Amino acid sequence: MSEIQRTLGIIGGSGLDELEGLANVEQLETTTAFGAPSDAIIAGTIGHTRFLFLPRHGRGHRIAPHRINYRANILALKMAGAEQILSVSAVGSMKEDIHPGDMIIVDQFIDRTRHRIDTFFDDDGVVAHVEFAEPIDAQLASSLASAAKRAGATAHEGGVYLCVEGPQFSTRAESELYRSWNVSVIGMTNLPEARLAREAELPYATLAMATDYDCWREGHDAVTVDAVIAVMRGNVTKAKEIIIELAGTVPDPTRRPATSALAGAIITNPGSISAAARDKLRPLIGKYLP
Repeated sequence: MSEIQRTLGIIGGSGLDELEGLANVEQLETTTAFGAPSDAIIAGTIGHTRFLFLPRHGRGHRIAPHRINYRANILALKMAGAEQILSVSAVGSMKEDIHPGDMIIVDQFIDRTRHRIDTFFDDDGVVAHVEFAEPIDAQLASSLASAAKRAGATAHEGGVYLCVEGPQFSTRAESELYRSWNVSVIGMTNLPEARLAREAELPYATLAMATDYDCWREGHDAVTVDAVIAVMRGNVTKAKEIIIELAGTVPDPTRRPATSALAGAIITNPGSISAAARDKLRPLIGKYLP
């Protein structure tokens, strides 16, 4: 096996529940202090890059967006050795010039979820406030955009991802409201995912795959599952090509803003952190505790 230089966690979204072309494949069954992830992690290599692939909804798409154990997914990838995370997600387009089938490398988020746990620092007596002004890692996003172009995708760099609770699609009134906010795409999964990746000190980027125009566009049919799936099949094929292109250009994970996100963010006095909390949160805060 060639010497591994990078380890990239990939969270596969709708339609993307496997990744072909990997060498040295192994299946990692894991659990975390926050429960089990959506499915087993499939580890394998392409060149000098090790991929850790986790289907967000479970194989066969068994888990709805609002029922995903996002904390377990992020922590399982970190415990398996992921240095950074690429999220691949189906989205609706909120702009005329983003067509179904296009790829969008977003750089911002708006959170409209309502019922999700979005922090590792919840009820264990440890308080942490991480900086989140720039939720996407610029270097990983740049490498991703270049890989998309090499793969022949129509790729849009930058844009705002609006995350809604789901599992229903938007009303027309909601869709028009969100358009007035100048968002680029709408989806149901990348928050709290990106927030948790920051708390886990993992650089994070999103490859958003447009499947439809939500329900705002005049003359465009309302969103249906059949229509989404038809476009999704082509998107997934292209996304896999992009991932293969990315394999040789995954950036160095060191000295990036996310990798020290907890430095200075933990407010709780170390002497007040219980042994149980230390044990539970050790994969996250162990290096900051005496």
